[in-house]
Amino acid sequence: MISVSNLSKNYGNVKAVDSISFDLKDGEVVGFLGANGAGKTTTLKMITGYLVPTNGEIKVNGLDIVDNTSEIQEMIGYLPELNPLYTEMRVYDYLEFLGSIRNIKGSDFKQALSRVVDKCGLSGVVHKVIADCSKGYKQRIGLAAAMIHDPKILILDEPVTGLDPNQIVEIRSLIKSLGKEKLVFMSSHILQEIQATVDKIIIIDKGKIVANGTNEELMSDFMGNVSLEMEVMKATKKSAQELQAKIPSVKFISMEKSGGVQKVNFEYPKDKDPREDIFKYAVKSKWVILKMMPQTTNLEDIFRNLTSSGASNE
Repeated sequence: MISVSNLSKNYGNVKAVDSISFDLKDGEVVGFLGANGAGKTTTLKMITGYLVPTNGEIKVNGLDIVDNTSEIQEMIGYLPELNPLYTEMRVYDYLEFLGSIRNIKGSDFKQALSRVVDKCGLSGVVHKVIADCSKGYKQRIGLAAAMIHDPKILILDEPVTGLDPNQIVEIRSLIKSLGKEKLVFMSSHILQEIQATVDKIIIIDKGKIVANGTNEELMSDFMGNVSLEMEVMKATKKSAQELQAKIPSVKFISMEKSGGVQKVNFEYPKDKDPREDIFKYAVKSKWVILKMMPQTTNLEDIFRNLTSSGASNE
């Protein structure tokens, strides 16, 4: 478990991270979402012990990051945004080198190698030179390097940046599988990737946490009225306005005609769903309903609402 309390990092007069707090639990895949320069990388570097906080506290499994840096780094596997590979080395030699740094040798290394090669799907490239591997495989090699010591926590900084759609799907699947046995904390500015991969989302903007919760919780917290789009036949503007009078929670917005079809838009509060009453009214009024489609807030709407175009230094 990771606990972050009132964490700040200043670069001169610039506050890259400004008094943020959050908790991460074992067995979660948590997305750290923000625009470029929002403070994501700085936060990850403090959690992994590469940067010392200006203020605040980070505890990993009860240990303080400042007082117990080495012990905590043994618990964490870290994949930076710029994947630090020695591209002239063969995959096997690179992983063996990293294993030796972690004092994993002999039969222990063979077991560790077998585990990460299997988990990361590297059997086809383990004897290739890293420079000859695709970008997708290089990311897999970086993940294998972060996992060679079998850490319980994985910190991944922009793990899918620069990958093509097929490679993104591969890495996403790998991260989701890893989340079944480890705490995975991954940063990204790609909304669709975060939404498809994680259990919980933390959004940071200009160094401050502006949202923290599951996808469903964020939708619920930030969703305003629901927009209901209907396509009907045999409706009139008068009957649509009368519906508003009959069902107080519904507000008539507009009606457009296209041939014999009327496109009608209503709004209603997120905590009241009047669609059954609308359906009953439509039947009574002899409308022919072709479509009834509620449009709610999505993650992109929330992100745009909570973040700004200005960026601080990471």
